[in-house]
Amino acid sequence: MNRWLGAGAILAGSIALGAIREFLFLNLNYQIDHVERGTPYSYAHSLFQGWTKDLDLEALVLLKWSLSLAFIATLAAAAVGTARLLYPEKRYGVPILIGTVTMAFLAFGLHLGGSWLPPLGSVGVKVLHALQYPVVLLLLWVARPLVGRADRSQ
Repeated sequence: MNRWLGAGAILAGSIALGAIREFLFLNLNYQIDHVERGTPYSYAHSLFQGWTKDLDLEALVLLKWSLSLAFIATLAAAAVGTARLLYPEKRYGVPILIGTVTMAFLAFGLHLGGSWLPPLGSVGVKVLHALQYPVVLLLLWVARPLVGRADRSQ
């Protein structure tokens, strides 16, 4: 029972982290647009504008990529922790990390390919977003009954 509570707490924390990510990136994109186009006002939240008021375009883009990497790393660690709690008899940590890194490189490749074929860039963004939200954690939860059934049938 404690494992389920721990995994549930990780999932709840990851969903809350997803809400924080949404706030940060929505406002960061508004601020980047404002600075890049030199508009008279920004649509970013006033609190966020206060945090980023002295940042130029290069610093804002660096912040965006740094936050992306931080969210990917945090959610990958959460997925590994969840897998250890939900599947204590299995070792899924390394495959989860390999899958995360592989998908990140795929997203980067699609991003680069978007300069030749724009829809690829959009797909790359979707893959990158999936890594920054608790998608893998939800898949681990959904797969748990299936793994239990497969173990019992052997």
